[in-house]
Amino acid sequence: MAVFTPVSRAQLEAWLTRYRLGELRSFEGIAAGIENTNYFVNTTAGRFVMTLFERLAHDQLPFYLGMMQHLAKQGIPCPDPIPDVDGQMLGELNGKPAALVTCLAGRSNFHPGPAHCAQVGDLLAGMHLAARDYPGDLPNLRGIAWWRETAPLVAPFLDPADRALLADELAAQEQFHASAAYGALPRSAVHADLFRDNVLFDELDGSPRMGGAIDFYFAGVDTWMFDLAVTVNDWCSDDASGAFDDVRLNALVRAYVARRAPAPEEVRSWPLMLRAGALRFWLSRLFDLHLPRAAEMVNPKDPAQYARILRQRRHGAPPLQG
Repeated sequence: MAVFTPVSRAQLEAWLTRYRLGELRSFEGIAAGIENTNYFVNTTAGRFVMTLFERLAHDQLPFYLGMMQHLAKQGIPCPDPIPDVDGQMLGELNGKPAALVTCLAGRSNFHPGPAHCAQVGDLLAGMHLAARDYPGDLPNLRGIAWWRETAPLVAPFLDPADRALLADELAAQEQFHASAAYGALPRSAVHADLFRDNVLFDELDGSPRMGGAIDFYFAGVDTWMFDLAVTVNDWCSDDASGAFDDVRLNALVRAYVARRAPAPEEVRSWPLMLRAGALRFWLSRLFDLHLPRAAEMVNPKDPAQYARILRQRRHGAPPLQG
């Protein structure tokens, strides 16, 4: 999330006339993230989040909005798109596709404990089960095809050791993704970006209470193990070293497995999936750092963190077990 496209109060007031949400009280840009323009929007009917889509094509957006709507209907705590007076979830504002969704309670927790991680594991398994009958078929746009295209663009910015690491890991993932073992893995529409900044918590009687998952705009059809790997790499790693924190890892994985037990082929794929999740975010952070877009508010993230995580995962991975 970021602000690439400024919106004036007059523009927003005119756009909101298509919604039955009362009068505009206030709005503010959201600085976190790097892909879309986001605002908190407060009206007499409540608080919402408005997104202006900067890169995604108009015909891709129904997948994301439909996925959120589908999950929300099945009880998954996530933003629910708000239809306009014509029943449309997608509109246009200031020349960009735009949508309005419900605003969840809570805030991101960047120093989670085992209790937070357990709730995230349970949430992720619930999302996978709920998405099984979602008919959307958009592939993960940051999957291996994107890795293949992006690696040569960022390689010139790397030192020799990192260039060698990138080339070797990409070759290993190419081989694995072409295999029958990979093709047999269960998959559906997945979040693919369930980082600490994309889950909200507040507290109830001193214990964490989940508000829900947000920012589904990197979602796509991919394997459930890739989605789980992306999640544990962020929630359960030591930021300085990239090594797993075993207590947090066990809490998250046990909660996931308690709700959805992985198949044997998923268990076998786990070490390579952890590496795939690390490679994907190392590449995207390198791309965003070295080939950025201009923005009014933007906070690029450190790619070195995911280089450390990738190196740790290549040294070995704990078994996937409940």
